[in-house]
Amino acid sequence: MTIETNLQSSTAQSTGASALEAINITKSLPLSGQRIEILKDISLTINRGEFISIIGPSGSGKSTLLGIIAGLDTPSTGNVLIDGVNITKMNESQLARIRNQKIGMVYQAFNLIPTLTARENVEAPLYVGKHPGKPSEEAKKMLEIVGLGHRLNNRPNQLSGGEQQRVAIARALVTHPALIIMDEPTGNLDAANAANVLTMIRDLQTQTGTTFVIATHDPNVANSAQRVIRIVDGRIAE
Repeated sequence: MTIETNLQSSTAQSTGASALEAINITKSLPLSGQRIEILKDISLTINRGEFISIIGPSGSGKSTLLGIIAGLDTPSTGNVLIDGVNITKMNESQLARIRNQKIGMVYQAFNLIPTLTARENVEAPLYVGKHPGKPSEEAKKMLEIVGLGHRLNNRPNQLSGGEQQRVAIARALVTHPALIIMDEPTGNLDAANAANVLTMIRDLQTQTGTTFVIATHDPNVANSAQRVIRIVDGRIAE
């Protein structure tokens, strides 16, 4: 697959080396009159251009950590910096702007809008906030990059699972965020489509310098990453 060299993450234009810093993150919730600790003093740094996998058994706190670094949840204590910006104390309006500008999300269930074409799904984030270029043209370029230039006008129900996930990845990339966060991106795919999507992710990461953080149970995905972070009982395991 040919990746256009002009696709650049916004991280390349920022100073410093970190796309993400999580500092002394804890998360606890009330249950039956007690506080249950889900995350316990987690600190980690992910540099720009890294491909990181986060793994851990069910109930380990992996999904909670993912939600916090994506700005979808708040820690009980600690700080999260995305591209050098501390998002921890931001209100929802500020967080929405940060998510639109600096964070791309890809989910297991694709989360495409069924009534929109592939192109319209990808261009949708560009109508929020300020982004360079014409949305329809930027979406077309991104779909060509992920190998779907021939599917611009197809709706999700006309696409295979692997193609839908490619559209979701194109949508996450189109704003050129500092960080792409993926939650089980191959979980709904068969082995062949999962392998194809994983190859595409590696190509995008190595050729564009985009930072990818992938939470997964799939050992093939985890082993493809440059670094693996294992969460066990709410802590990072050595």
